[in-house]
Order: sequence, then C-alpha cells, then structure tokens
Amino acid sequence: MFFRRAGISHTRYRDERQIWPLPIDRYTVFLIAALLLAAPFLIDRLYVVSYLLPLIIWSTAALGLNLLMGGAGQIHLGYGAVIGIGAYSSVHMLRAGVPFELAMIGGGLAAAAIGSIFGAVAMRVKGLYLAMATLAMQYIVDFVIIQFPAISGGTQASLPVPPTSFLGFPVEGDRVPYYVALVICGIVTLFMLNVRRTAFGRALAAVREKDYAAAIIGVDPFRFKLLAFWVSSFIGGLTGAVLSVCYYRTIAPEQFHLDLSIQLVAMVIVGGLGSVLGVFFGVALILFAPILLNQAVALLADQFGMNLPMDLRAHLPLMLYGGLIMGFLLIEPLGLAKIRNNIRNYFLVWPFRHSRQ
Repeated sequence: MFFRRAGISHTRYRDERQIWPLPIDRYTVFLIAALLLAAPFLIDRLYVVSYLLPLIIWSTAALGLNLLMGGAGQIHLGYGAVIGIGAYSSVHMLRAGVPFELAMIGGGLAAAAIGSIFGAVAMRVKGLYLAMATLAMQYIVDFVIIQFPAISGGTQASLPVPPTSFLGFPVEGDRVPYYVALVICGIVTLFMLNVRRTAFGRALAAVREKDYAAAIIGVDPFRFKLLAFWVSSFIGGLTGAVLSVCYYRTIAPEQFHLDLSIQLVAMVIVGGLGSVLGVFFGVALILFAPILLNQAVALLADQFGMNLPMDLRAHLPLMLYGGLIMGFLLIEPLGLAKIRNNIRNYFLVWPFRHSRQ
C-alpha cells in the first residue's frame, strides 16, 4: 500500500520530525500544489471564481481562527469583525495610495491591535464568558463600522476597492486575484504547519491543556493567550484585505456580521480543532454541502415526480445540512481530520490485526 512504512528507516531526529515524514505525503502535497497552480488553465473560470477562490480565502481565515481555538483553546465568536477590520483598514489605505502589499500588512496590524485589546479584556474570563466577551466585540465593531460614515460611508453604503497591483501584477480579472489568494494561503498554511514545532506552539499547547499547570512550569498563560489573539487577529486582518481586493471588490457592513463568525467557528470545529488539514475539510463541507444538497433535493424531486411545497423544498437542504454536520460530529467529535487520520493509520499497518484501533 502507499502508506506502508516498510523500507523507511530514519537515522536522524531531523528526518523523523519532518512535517511530511512519508514520501507519499510529500508526493501528495506536491501534486495538490501543482493542481492548484494549474487550476485556472484546466477548469472553467466560473468554477475557479465561484468555488476555488472562496475555498482558498476562507481556509486562510479559518487557519487563523484555528490557531486561537485549536492551538490555545480560546473560543472566538467575533472573528467576522476581525476580518472586517482588516478589510476596511486595507481598503482605506489603498484609497490613500498605499501599495497593496503594505495595505495587507496594515490591515493585519490594525486587526491585531484591536483584537489584542479585546483579547486582553477577555483574558480574565474563560469558557462561555470568553465566548460572550468576543461576541460583544462582534457587536461593538459592527456598530462602529455602521455608525461612522468615515469608515463605511453609512449604513447602506458600500466601499469600492480601487485598482491595485500585487508585485507589479494588476489585481484584476480572474487569474491574478486567484494566485494572490493562493500565495497568501500557502504562506499561512506553512506557518501553521511549523508553529507547532516551535517554543511558541508548545507553550500554546500547554496553555490549552491546563493554564495553571502551564504557569507552574514557567509558561505565562496571559502572555501566550494574548500572543495567540494577536497572531490570530493578524491573520484575520490579512484575510480581510485579500477578501476585499480579490473576491468582493466592493465591501459593505453586512458582509462581516455575526453569521460569518458562526460559520468560521463551524468550519474549525467540523474540520478538527488544531488540525491544519482539517481546516480545508471543514471549509469545503460548510461551503459546498448546502449547494450539493440543494441540487440533490431538486434532482430527486424532479426524477421521482414529487410535488414538494416551496417552503419544504427551500428548507429541506438546510435540514439535511444540519443533520450532516451532527452526524459527522457524532461519528467523530474530533472532526473530519480525525476520520482521515483513522483511515490513514489503518493502512499504515494493514493487514495486521493491531491496525484495529
């Protein structure tokens, strides 16, 4: 089988600690990277713009949230507001003539600064109280964006994104925005894969498991929780800049409401807390399952001649969607990434009996 360890003998710790220790893992990553790079030339532009581009952008956002929830164990119900701060900050910088590369960093820093302020306040509480504190952040940021015309232009206004370029390439059309989002997603993914191998990642793991036990061994819980909020918010602000320039092209307050925060939390939980690969699984499920279920219900209704009421036909895919998520979590509470790992671990030692876990 592809995943057999037979014939692989590591003689150095550095080899054993590789991100992808098995050759098949490295080949799979290279193949997926090659397909993503060639996607605009292989498939129709409609699928690139409508499916691949949002998958890449929301995966970047979910990776940032997963650092906080899966890495540090801190729930955040206001991540949509963090993305909104980055989006509005970067667009205002672009309108002032700042290059897109600097506007992205500026949007990330603005989101990190405001997110860290709320994070510092929320550090005094845990669990549901922390969730309520971050929820308050969502409502406060929504109110400020709507009520201050200097930020959003007004309640019903939208802010157009001016023409810009990235590394000398105009961010227009379909391909350049796709590759910009892909580059940023690749950088964030590599960061997330490596952060667990650093002292920062190990400190976050200690804080996540038991913060007062981490304090006993010399890890400052407040400091590392605040750092987790800062880094997570920076990635969220960076994503907001990419989202506004490469996908929305025009931003409005309703794009960053509470429902976006809830969706991002669902992506992280369904995919698997703390798993980088699980984030992509969770985002794909949350984005595409409603579309596929809606088409499946319509197709079955037409094939079997079922005259479903319009209300039932509209709400049945949502009911199936909710049941699908509950089913995944009942089968494996640790998310889709754990299901994938169980299958992979089975084939690592198949066909021996001790492969049954």
